[in-house]
Amino acid sequence: MDFYVLLGVGTAASEAEIKRAYRRLARRYHPDINPGDRAAEYRFREILEAYETLVDPDRRGRYDRGGTEPVQATQASGFQGFDFTTAGTDHSGTFGDLVAEVLTERHARRPMPAERGADLHQTLVLPFEEALGGAERTVTVTRRDRCRRCSGAGRFRVAGQACLTCDGAGAVRSMRGHMVFSRTCPACAGAGQQAPRACEACGGLGLETRTDNTHVRLPAGVADGDRVRVPGGGHAGVHGGDPGDLYITVQVEPHPAVRRDGDDLVMSLPVAVHEAALGARIEFDALDGPVRLRIPPGTQSGQRFRLRGRGAPSTRGGPQGDLVVEARLMLPAVLDERSKELLRELGRIQGASIREGLGGPRTDAASKAGA
Repeated sequence: MDFYVLLGVGTAASEAEIKRAYRRLARRYHPDINPGDRAAEYRFREILEAYETLVDPDRRGRYDRGGTEPVQATQASGFQGFDFTTAGTDHSGTFGDLVAEVLTERHARRPMPAERGADLHQTLVLPFEEALGGAERTVTVTRRDRCRRCSGAGRFRVAGQACLTCDGAGAVRSMRGHMVFSRTCPACAGAGQQAPRACEACGGLGLETRTDNTHVRLPAGVADGDRVRVPGGGHAGVHGGDPGDLYITVQVEPHPAVRRDGDDLVMSLPVAVHEAALGARIEFDALDGPVRLRIPPGTQSGQRFRLRGRGAPSTRGGPQGDLVVEARLMLPAVLDERSKELLRELGRIQGASIREGLGGPRTDAASKAGA
């Protein structure tokens, strides 16, 4: 280990130069500045030993008489020793400038962080019946995907051609006064070959925009406003990141006779006056097939009947909803004289007013019927 190289000073450096070099390096490697960094702590011990040796004239004299062994660089950037044959080209006046240059190179070689691709959103319209039973659709999506020409790399390597800057060595040498430094070739990043050329198809981004057809499966029971996620159906990630997702927002067309309330289906059932009064068994067609419903005597308009398990399937893993049938009393459109007489008779027999207790003048149903 060469103490002069370690401190970054020449063999003829003055005591003031040695102290300045020590203070500059101590501010970087001192254990209080790098807590828990054992490598920095070890390096500081070496710097301290070099400083205590060279700042003491007697110890420095003994060290100089003992000779020094040149230190060979083992990293991509660092000291290569001293060259006193020529002053060389001094591109940087201070040791700190060189350190900044090396750190900049290392930062430039650091790989870019991966970024997840953006999500995409589409809207899909479904008929009411298909939403209950589930459906499959093909949607057209325009998105950024991996470039097919360069497989997403954004570059093409030029095989077998040496780098023109370093002549294939992967490193370039530079002079700082009498100090010789070696650093990674900035043109080829140390590979020794010519830098890869950018892909013309994607401009070096590794991504291209294209339109694809995506198959989407919509589960049974999907409701209006529900979102269906297609994993990986969004934009491709950058620098190897995961792709985004595709979200399908479902719009369900209304049905003329059935509406949805959660997982229940609600429909109105026309009921004749005599059926509501006397009771009946009524057969009708629901969305999932024929239904036989018993109407009890005295059924009122608006009264509801619940058929278990005849509603919409649950997309959350719960039980299937119910079918709710709402009775709606219907009067005949045209009454002949016989029908009118029967209704009058019914009014006379019933007697009591159906509006009793509402307040106001009372109307006798029988007298009204005979009017």
